[in-house]
Amino acid sequence: MSAASISGPSGAFTVETPDGALLQAYSEGQGPVLLLVSGLGGTAGFWKSNAATLARSCRVIRFDQRGIAASTRGSAPCTIDQLARDCLSVLDAAGVDRAVLLGHSTGGCIGQALGAIAPERLAGLILSASWLKPSRYMAGLFGARRSILDENPQAYAATAVLISYPPVWLEANWSVYDAALAAAPVSVAARQVVRERIDALLSFDGSETIASLPMPTLVLGARDDMIVPSFLQEDLAAALPGSRKILLDNGGHFFPVSRPDAFSAKIVEWVGELA
Repeated sequence: MSAASISGPSGAFTVETPDGALLQAYSEGQGPVLLLVSGLGGTAGFWKSNAATLARSCRVIRFDQRGIAASTRGSAPCTIDQLARDCLSVLDAAGVDRAVLLGHSTGGCIGQALGAIAPERLAGLILSASWLKPSRYMAGLFGARRSILDENPQAYAATAVLISYPPVWLEANWSVYDAALAAAPVSVAARQVVRERIDALLSFDGSETIASLPMPTLVLGARDDMIVPSFLQEDLAAALPGSRKILLDNGGHFFPVSRPDAFSAKIVEWVGELA
């Protein structure tokens, strides 16, 4: 099973969803189509350290999710299924029939939902630091984060960074912390978008459909992930017959950023084997 190999236009393009959201999207490179879907933060910018490398061998498409960064909110309820349908809108606008979807964290839940809604559109599914259903640990963590968000948006942004990266990496890359504080969700509208996205991820449960997903699947994780612990990667892989599982020894939750070379190499190798 190979993804459609399409060159397509490079650069930015805008996607309009049926409910009126305008999604800012980007395309670069040529080859098998790789749709990058980020997590709770929802930005195309999350993939900055990976996109250029991946675009050497793939057509890489990434986008700001509804209500995030340069994309407008639209009127539809924010659910994992709706975010999956937004991915279809992006693929349609890009002229892509089939793609490999690489979803990180909540993006992996979106990928699972899209695999259930429109399996014919996915040539493969890469689930990075994702989960099948929330554990008690995740429910407790995200419940606490939601409370912090309401009380102190800057503290929410600070703690999000502090638990997402290995401390030694963050110490050496402190500009990431400063940038996160500068982008804290201080407005009422911004906090509402984050809150509804937390509610959506906590409501996701892919248990009923996971075993029936027909596309090849890769499960990626890091053993020191403090947000989506590695035991959830083990559970996810166990629920996917025939999936491949790769756990990095370290890198934290945002291992695509802290370990971009290792991450991108695993992706390129696996996508190449689908051809």
